[in-house]
This record gives sequence, structure tokens and C-alpha cells, in this order.
Amino acid sequence: MDAFPAFFPLAGRTVVIAGAGEAAQAKLRLFAGSPATIRRLEGAAALDPGGYAGAALAFIASDDDAFAEAAAGAARAAHVPVNAVDRPALCDFTTPSVIDRGAVVAAIGTGGASPMLATLLRHDIEARVPAGAGKVAALFASLQDEVRAALPQAHRRRAFLRMALAGPAARAAMAGDQALAIGLLREALARDNPGAGVVQFIDARGPVDRLTLAAAHALAAADLLVCDEGVDDAVLDLARRDAERLGPRTVAELAGRVGEGLRVARLIVCPGWRAEQAALDAAGVETEVLPIAG
Repeated sequence: MDAFPAFFPLAGRTVVIAGAGEAAQAKLRLFAGSPATIRRLEGAAALDPGGYAGAALAFIASDDDAFAEAAAGAARAAHVPVNAVDRPALCDFTTPSVIDRGAVVAAIGTGGASPMLATLLRHDIEARVPAGAGKVAALFASLQDEVRAALPQAHRRRAFLRMALAGPAARAAMAGDQALAIGLLREALARDNPGAGVVQFIDARGPVDRLTLAAAHALAAADLLVCDEGVDDAVLDLARRDAERLGPRTVAELAGRVGEGLRVARLIVCPGWRAEQAALDAAGVETEVLPIAG
């Protein structure tokens, strides 16, 4: 990872856009509808550090190299992170290509190396993110404390929210009926019964492009990774960073973790896993085999 992606909250913050022309207008459009206060600076005002005081971010947009360098220096003198359009050497951060769904924001960055590639990737991903995704995120945010209090265990919350994402509360939120969505989510929370988890066997020898989409989704959703020695690192990279990772475990240990409601990704490299699966099945543990593509 060449650059660390981060999201800056905008409510109550000030964003400075310094300069003029189409590049500055594009930055103004980027923040249209955001809760940030936008401060415009042009000419000599953009070269005064006082103009940047208290800002969270500064964007410098100008065709004049000398102006851009001086304005970036003024922003830094005010201890404000700077993005200078089309001038990577002057940037403290780069601007990604953004998919804006309100509370749901996705960003694709190339470190300033290829903005066009980022835009093309954004278009591909944008088609897969429903327009109502932000409303679903707002629904979950409104009941976040209630869900956390009712389900203090992280894996229980994940299981509940996975089910809720495909349930009537999420559909009501997508349709714009937030009051109904909140009621439905509270009803689902009151009767929550996540049941037992599952062990999903995934061929982790690599290469990673042999994995099916189902296997990639299972890795992203797993609470626990149980790995044979020699698992391909690129396969592991598809899992959640906070998922617990262990070496091989006994059938009894796996059954116990599944009984806690955990989703277990069993990353297999060594032969003999079929016997392990059969023993889990005999113990009443739900299992699934996710074959490689091709």
C-alpha cells in the first residue's frame, strides 16, 4: 500500500479552495451538498496563511505554477494539509475518484499517477453500488448504539447486520421510508437468533485469481480464519484485517467456535481436509466447500 486511505468528517469543518478556473470549479462541485463550510480564496488572499486558519483541508487550483507553490506554502504555514491540482510534488494528499451515496462513500485512488484509471474504475464500481446504499447506512447509524448494546459480541453484530442487509428493514430504507425501516430493524433485533455459524472450506494454495467470487465473499465475511501452513499470502489479503487467524484446530475446537455463531473460513492447502469435513458433518456442524474456478 503506497498511500493510506482515510476519510475526513466534514460536518462542522472548513474546506479551503484556492485559485480560479475550471479546476477550482470542479473542486466546488466535489463538495456540493456536503456539510462542510467552503472558503474560497483568490489572488493575494490565497497567499496569506491567515486565509487558511482553522481549515481541515486545502485545495489549490491554478494554471500558474508560482501561485500554486506559494498558496500551498501558505496553507502549510497554517498547518493545513494541501492538495494542489495536477502537482503531485506539492500535495500532502491526493484526491481520489469518489462514489458518493451519502453516508456510503467509496474512493479509488492511484496516488495521482493515473486519475483517468481511477475514474474508469469508479464507473465500474458505481454501477454496483445502489443509489439507496447511503439510506441503509443511515438506518444502521441511527440504531448503532441499540444494536451494540443488544449484541455486545462483534461476531453476533456482524451476523445480525448481514441478515438485516438482505431483510425488509434495508428494503424499506432503500425505498426512502426511514421510519418503517427503523421499526423493522428494531423488530429484527428483538427476535435476533443468529444460530450456529458455518465452516467454509476454501482452496488457499493460490494463485488468488483461481478463487471464485463466492470464496472471496466468504473470506471477506469470515470471523475466524483457520489456516494450513503454506496458504498463499494473496488469498489471505482478501480476508478482513481484524479476523482472528489460527493454525489447524481439532474438529471439537472448530465445532465449539461454530457453536458460538462464528463464520469460519478453513483455508486448506494440505490433503486430508475431506475427512475433517466429514467429521464436522457427523458432529452436526454446517459446512460448505467453495471450489476453485475452472
